[in-house]
Amino acid sequence: MEPLKHDSVIPLYHQLMERIKGSIEKGHWTPGDKIPSENQLMDQFGVSRNTSKKAIEELVQEGILYRIQGKGTFVAKPKLQQSLMGFYSFSKVLKENGLNPKDIILKIEEVTPTSKIREALQLREDEHVIEMKRLRCANNEPYILESSFIPKHVVSDPEQLKKVGEISLYDLFSQQFNIVVTSAKEAFEPVLIRADETEYLQTEEGRPALLLERTAYDITGKPVEFCISIVRGDRCRFYTELT
Repeated sequence: MEPLKHDSVIPLYHQLMERIKGSIEKGHWTPGDKIPSENQLMDQFGVSRNTSKKAIEELVQEGILYRIQGKGTFVAKPKLQQSLMGFYSFSKVLKENGLNPKDIILKIEEVTPTSKIREALQLREDEHVIEMKRLRCANNEPYILESSFIPKHVVSDPEQLKKVGEISLYDLFSQQFNIVVTSAKEAFEPVLIRADETEYLQTEEGRPALLLERTAYDITGKPVEFCISIVRGDRCRFYTELT
């Protein structure tokens, strides 16, 4: 690696981050490889302990590296990338990336919706919803913790929702309930993984994540699902294209 420029306006820790990223992009280090320790980076680049530590911490936060207590720092798997340019299916995106999708149903039950859910689904105050909570995995690794809220009148037989995973939720809507989902609105917000979510997502509390809220509409423009997802920030990346 080239030496860092100590007289540059670019902070040394950021230069070091770019050097590490460059080595990963060029294939010098691949997913699962252990990178040099903070002390080794200090000696190699002539930087302080704080500089090497900050560079590694930033790359861990970005999901490019990960730490194993007592063993060191390693190169993480590439993030799953998804365009926001059009309607998409998480399962289909996984398959297109050579990953095996798997849904684990955690619960299916009738609940009273919150005012936020009621408003999104345009429900009366006396109407209930069916909540389906599931863990969405790729190659048996959890990526998303998701809760779908569906108006009770939409789901004639909630037991049918147990088939989700074998087929997609929207395919089930079409085949079992004669509902065709044609559009959706989504909102994203950066959040941190909470303590009650760590067990499901198999990651640490306080790690970055995305809160995704989706309202799906049928062919008539009527809302048929409100979904709240916690998406692991170290495993997924969303992007859009501007023209």
